[in-house]
Amino acid sequence: MVPADRLLAFAAMSFVLIVIPGPSVLFVIGRALAHGRRAALTTVLGNTLGAYVLVLAVALGIGAVVERSVVVFTVLKLAGAAYLVYLGVKAWRRRGSLRAVFAADDAGRGSLRTLWEGFAVGVANPKTIVFFAAVLPQFVEPGRGHVPAQMLLLGLVFNVIAIASDSIWGLVAATARDWFARSPRRLSLVGGIGGLAMIGLGVTVAATGRRD
Repeated sequence: MVPADRLLAFAAMSFVLIVIPGPSVLFVIGRALAHGRRAALTTVLGNTLGAYVLVLAVALGIGAVVERSVVVFTVLKLAGAAYLVYLGVKAWRRRGSLRAVFAADDAGRGSLRTLWEGFAVGVANPKTIVFFAAVLPQFVEPGRGHVPAQMLLLGLVFNVIAIASDSIWGLVAATARDWFARSPRRLSLVGGIGGLAMIGLGVTVAATGRRD
């Protein structure tokens, strides 16, 4: 299976990506600000289920191809790196729009609907799609075989980190509504820092990975 050093390296890179506020995190924050802890945690669960569907799709649909083709791997890696940089620039330029989460004032919704909405955001999150397609294959060991199984394990690590991080975001947002509301610029600062971090992550993805 996946060597321990690669597993730890993947966990570290996953953590960097996960803590950056993206579509899923912003949605969790919005649910927390509008409806409180329960809605936030239900949304986190939905996001996680959606993200793991992406892991399954990548592992079963791309794993075998990546195992055999360095060219396919390189194309995916560079395309993913370019898109991560694009998302970072976009996040930096639109960092002020994070204030929109305070406008969430919908009526309360049922748990199943909240779960489904979280799932939809998680499965359609471009940041996660790119990460799984471009980064996940870098951490597998083709020589050990069972590439799809290795990807599923790595995806599980990603999702464990994600559910912990997103839950913290949701709980903090739910308990600190007034603090955020007094100074929405704080979220703008977080968005700006996140954008720069995503650009750095894209450059790292482009510069690293197997070349065999």
